[in-house]
Amino acid sequence: LSGVIRSTMHQQVSEAWTIGILVAQYYAKLQFVNVDRYLWGERNGIWNNVYGNYRDLQNILTQVGSNTSSHYFGVCLILKSWMFAQLTEAYGDVPYSQAGKGKTDGLFQPVYDKQEDIYNGILADLKRANEVLATASGPFAGDLIFGGGAASIIKWRRLANSLRLRYLLRLSKQKSVNVEMQSIINDPTSNPIFTANSDNAELRYLSAAPNQWPLYDSRVGSFDEIRLSKTLSDRLTLMNDPRIRVFGRPTQSSVSAGSPVILGIPNGLSDVGALAYNGGPQNVSRVGYTFACLVCNDPGQPAPLPDAPRALLMTYAELQFILAEARQRNFISAGNAETYYKQGITANFAYWQSVVPAVYNLQVSMPAGYMSQPSVEYTGSENELLGKIALQKWISLYFNGLESWHEWKRTGLPIIVPGPANLNNNLVPVRYIYPLSEQALNSANRTAAIQRQGVDEINTRTWLFK
Repeated sequence: LSGVIRSTMHQQVSEAWTIGILVAQYYAKLQFVNVDRYLWGERNGIWNNVYGNYRDLQNILTQVGSNTSSHYFGVCLILKSWMFAQLTEAYGDVPYSQAGKGKTDGLFQPVYDKQEDIYNGILADLKRANEVLATASGPFAGDLIFGGGAASIIKWRRLANSLRLRYLLRLSKQKSVNVEMQSIINDPTSNPIFTANSDNAELRYLSAAPNQWPLYDSRVGSFDEIRLSKTLSDRLTLMNDPRIRVFGRPTQSSVSAGSPVILGIPNGLSDVGALAYNGGPQNVSRVGYTFACLVCNDPGQPAPLPDAPRALLMTYAELQFILAEARQRNFISAGNAETYYKQGITANFAYWQSVVPAVYNLQVSMPAGYMSQPSVEYTGSENELLGKIALQKWISLYFNGLESWHEWKRTGLPIIVPGPANLNNNLVPVRYIYPLSEQALNSANRTAAIQRQGVDEINTRTWLFK
């Protein structure tokens, strides 16, 4: 179990760094900019990670056998659901019902299930996981997220139900989710959900290798290809939002001049344009110090701490924004949309205050009057309110795998404008192409999926996001 958790959470960080933070425009590329210009080839990280780790989950379930009262049974269902949600949201139709049955059933060429059927399976498994964990017994170890033991089980149940709300909301464009969402909210005893930041599902890194922040040993040149996006810096500067100090550092030239300022670079510039933007790299903000690598500190700064960042699966802040949107759209009748919205903002500020080491002296507490600003205050038309929820949710999903991209595919919010030198006909990609190896290893089933779903390219919208 610990191996599965470590591997999948590391993949969250990797997927965020290579695609998520770029396509959602938290960061932009300064050099080797083709990914930021949407020149995407096959991206197999999630595919290989999910199917590789699913084998280990199945090995756990094989050992559990028919003992569905084991904690491991319920937790494996939760991890399986989360893993396959990542997979189908990135690719669309994928092997699911027959996946991982090569060893047990001799099925080496699994069918690609429809995305709708995969989502039905995910939601059913999460519901079952919550139910079986309510009465589970026996030892439980190897839990790198909540610590294991009997005390962790309530947190796994809260994660199961919070994920159900995440995926129901994501499904809401395709079918009514009101009854299922309301049933979760109406019965917090049977269906507990996150109640505070202490419930966040995250992997905390250690100060010693090999369990440090995965990017900590990056080459400085590779790390510094990525800089703060102007999209993020403009939005947070407009709101006088101190969280910008978490995500980016003052430019090196402004620090030398004695007037530090945080400035981003536009996404999707050409190689020449990106490297020359605003006079060069010294005038563009680097990645926030909290997320820096060992040798990526500015002159005069000590090396950043290797255990400051965390890998995120889901947070209490995200849940609050899910509830805010669900209430605003009348998917649920309980609670108040504005209250959920404000609780989400407050929770995310508090989260960063707890994560950013005090020695960094970044001062990221919420300023007085922050929520009464016109750009933040919960006032306006229906579309304006949904836009404010989406913007704050986008901020809260920083460095959380591909979640911001998937949310944008669902809502179109906050707006993503392709860069001026983009190579995708001014379109933001909406999926990964299937691994090319599938053409040889599982050709007939891959072809059937493409005929059903649409051409295998980055601009084909899958069922969930149409």
